[in-house]
Amino acid sequence: MGHIISLVNQKGGVGKTTTSVNLATALALRNKKVLLIDMDPQANASSALSSNPQSPTIYQVLCQNQDISKALQTTNMENLFLLSSNSHLAAAAVEFLSLPKWEFLLKKRLQPLEKEFDYIFIDCPPSLGPLTINVLAASHEFIVPLQCEYYALEGLSQLIETIQRVRENLNPPLKLRGILLTLFDSRNRLSHQVAEEVRKHFEEKVFKTLIPRNVRLSEAPGFKKSIFQYDPHSTGARKYFDLSSEFETSPPPAEASPS
Repeated sequence: MGHIISLVNQKGGVGKTTTSVNLATALALRNKKVLLIDMDPQANASSALSSNPQSPTIYQVLCQNQDISKALQTTNMENLFLLSSNSHLAAAAVEFLSLPKWEFLLKKRLQPLEKEFDYIFIDCPPSLGPLTINVLAASHEFIVPLQCEYYALEGLSQLIETIQRVRENLNPPLKLRGILLTLFDSRNRLSHQVAEEVRKHFEEKVFKTLIPRNVRLSEAPGFKKSIFQYDPHSTGARKYFDLSSEFETSPPPAEASPS
């Protein structure tokens, strides 16, 4: 049974898509069969993996009963598959609210795929709206990318509160896989202070791997490539490969709640 893992934070610019694309790619390089689902109407993950604009999208799967197996795209990376997004997905948040049990729509659509993949990663939009609720209801675990800057913890309490409501009402087994510190600048004292503060509060729930602020990581999406295709010898590539190793070898913390 494949693990379904969502990347979630209502703040934008914290590295959700960068992590979704590069962690999925790193695990594919480790010979795992991986699916990345783009649940963000901005479709940055789809762009980074050179999605085919003619292929059915997650919007059509959710709102037009498109067969999900026919919407899967291969990528230029062996073992890595994509279910793409586009701007039409923004309408889904309105359209499926009128459906009975809309919170479980994605979960229902994913059921035929769970045995086909080792991991299914879902890149969430930067909000805690209906799309993200749908993702959390379908996920086994979630990862929170957290930027190493002054306001890193701002809004985290709201995220925790939302996840607690999802657990209580929709998905009790949902577990925190880990908090990932991103955009870390080793030359900046503030980055070290933020990392120390997060580790003090969340302890073993924080991944040991730090994702640095790295020019190559920022450039790669512009070339429609993961960091491993764009610059496999970069610091960013090495860190995401380290993260994939930690992800595979470290089980989720026993305490599910990040609070």
